Amino acid sequence: MMSWGLTILLLCLIAPAAAEVVPFAMPGCRENCGSISIPYPFGIGDPTCFKNPSFELVCNDILHPPVLTISDIPILNISLEEGLVKISLPQAQDCYTEVGFRYPPLSSWFSKGELFTLSQKRNIFTAIGCDTIAFVTDSSDENLATGCVSVCNSLGNVTDGVCSGIGCCQSPIPTELNNITISLYSIYNHTRCFSFNPCSYAFVADQDWFNFSRSDLSFSGDRPRTAPAVLEFVIEKTTCEEAGNACGPNSNCSTSTNGSGYLCHCKEGYQGNPYLPQGCQDIDECRDIHNNPCVEEARCVNTNGSYSCSCRHGYRGDGKVKGKGCIRGTKAFPVISVVGGTGLSILFLLACVSLLYYTMKKRKLIKLRQKFFQQNGGLLLQQQISSRRGVSDIAKIFSEEDLKKATNNFGESQVIGQGGYGMVYKGILPDKRVVAIKKSKIMDKSQILQFINEVGILSQINHRNVVKLLGCCFETEVPLLVYEFISNGTLYEHLHNEDHTSSIPWESRLRIASETAGALAYLHSAHSIPVLHRDMKTANILLDSNYIAKVSDFGASRLVPTDQTQMTTLVQGTLGYLDPECFHTGQITDKSDVYSFGVVLVELLTGEKPLSPERPPEHKSLAMYFLSSIKENRLFEILENRVLNEGNKEQLLAVAMLAKRCLTVKGEERPTMKEVAAELEGVRKSQQHPWIEGNQEETEHFLGEPSNYTISNGNATGQESLGDDFILAIDIAR
Repeated sequence: MMSWGLTILLLCLIAPAAAEVVPFAMPGCRENCGSISIPYPFGIGDPTCFKNPSFELVCNDILHPPVLTISDIPILNISLEEGLVKISLPQAQDCYTEVGFRYPPLSSWFSKGELFTLSQKRNIFTAIGCDTIAFVTDSSDENLATGCVSVCNSLGNVTDGVCSGIGCCQSPIPTELNNITISLYSIYNHTRCFSFNPCSYAFVADQDWFNFSRSDLSFSGDRPRTAPAVLEFVIEKTTCEEAGNACGPNSNCSTSTNGSGYLCHCKEGYQGNPYLPQGCQDIDECRDIHNNPCVEEARCVNTNGSYSCSCRHGYRGDGKVKGKGCIRGTKAFPVISVVGGTGLSILFLLACVSLLYYTMKKRKLIKLRQKFFQQNGGLLLQQQISSRRGVSDIAKIFSEEDLKKATNNFGESQVIGQGGYGMVYKGILPDKRVVAIKKSKIMDKSQILQFINEVGILSQINHRNVVKLLGCCFETEVPLLVYEFISNGTLYEHLHNEDHTSSIPWESRLRIASETAGALAYLHSAHSIPVLHRDMKTANILLDSNYIAKVSDFGASRLVPTDQTQMTTLVQGTLGYLDPECFHTGQITDKSDVYSFGVVLVELLTGEKPLSPERPPEHKSLAMYFLSSIKENRLFEILENRVLNEGNKEQLLAVAMLAKRCLTVKGEERPTMKEVAAELEGVRKSQQHPWIEGNQEETEHFLGEPSNYTISNGNATGQESLGDDFILAIDIAR
């Protein structure tokens, strides 16, 4: 009897916790992403889970915690009742060196359909800096813009804690903005305020979020930053009268304040999601025994949208009136209540047994996954990532079953590539994302370390020209990596394979070179811990459908502590691209990647392979062939015909000279990747704004047959071969 009584007491205590949860998502659809709820009309995956494509969301489970996004923009919160979505927008930033060199600015943008607008009431436009001109522009109507200007020469001009227009300026945003671009400009390139303010940055954000401080001016632009902004949404661009019965049962329709659309709200006494077919659900006011709305002697009876109180047997009066409620009369023994309570207790007991079975089964599955996690090096990956400050853990682990379905059981027809470390398959995930899945060939210690190294590096990198890691799988005999799918093959295939009959235009080649250099410069100098790629080649530069470059394959890469300039390691890489200095000394530096990139530049110029048995033995190496051709003044003869026909000759000269400097035997004499990226960007801009007014005969001499001219300090002199002084010709281009 004692044990049965304790059981009944326990079940009564847990009864409120077992109450039915009011649904907010469509049946069978995902209800949350991490801690963020996903209420319909929003949804993920199946089109039946969201009202229309404007409300489709994506949950990135590989991050920890998972990140919910709409149009690639992270979501912080969704409020159905208020019709608001809080998002995380990137901040625009514009940074300079002490001498006024401008790093590539990071712009901020937001673009969404007409159902979503940036809230004018909740948001404000803010710009930070002492040499700052900032604009927020409607991307769909460039004539609609707002902005502010902030100029100051010392911290003494700035009022701490107040965004007064000096050091920090603010401006309201226009109404009905659903496509914006934030742009930043400088008057003096921050040369007058660099010592305390090297960067400007601007953002649209919730007006209650930001409090200005003088220390905000010292931001160095070493990492991208975000700000929380508030979106207003409507279900459709129509009024309630025009929409008709658009809301679910037990709900009301309300037209937005600006009349641009409508929202739905639950009626009083109801709760839930007014957009679901079943509508809002009745609130059972009588369920919570600790907050019963009736007096103690009364019985609470729930009704649709409300409740009633009736005095128990033996009492009479008004069960709702506290202190003057039911008056005691005759009271009968509550047999029916006891029997009913016992039956409910048995049902609760069965529910507890089912819950216990489910918990044990889930625990067994967790142990099995932990076993595979340890076998495949998961613990090593976890230790590696947790030891690096500011790096999130890789939380998303794809199941083997999901990846088998995605690749037709890793069928041969799905193979899209094969490298030194394994096969690459094309797959389609259940949420319709197309991915590339890398599967190692053999499971041994060296392969595990290679796998962990690539995951550890890619998990820290966020750059538009670096291939994106989507997740990994530890449930298989060999480790798997899941990447975004880049649809247009490799740069090597486009330059050298026979099935790519149409060669890439020179303008695209120059842009690809600039994008790749920018990605390597980011890895070398902008990343928190410098990364050396160590296998830079055209086969590791992927191209998407728009021929945008994506640097890939970090299996040989290494992180270099900031207090080291070089490190000793086994020589790894691809013949034809290997740094000769590294090959002889075993020391790798960032200049090793510069050498390999120099070979990539020569491939883009000549269309030749890095190693070719078709060339004479002394010219088998493309790098040596290129350097000897320059020394003999035969650059014009080895450039690809399409490059010669389409490229500006002065541009070709500038790129060739840059490649020559990258291929210098001594690493210390090579430029840095940041310098290479800046110079290539300058060459690209020269296509729209020519900056050369040189002598045509001199230019033809540099690119064609040997002549009697050489260049010294930008002036032509007679009777000597160009030889090693050929590099001075770049002065003309400057």
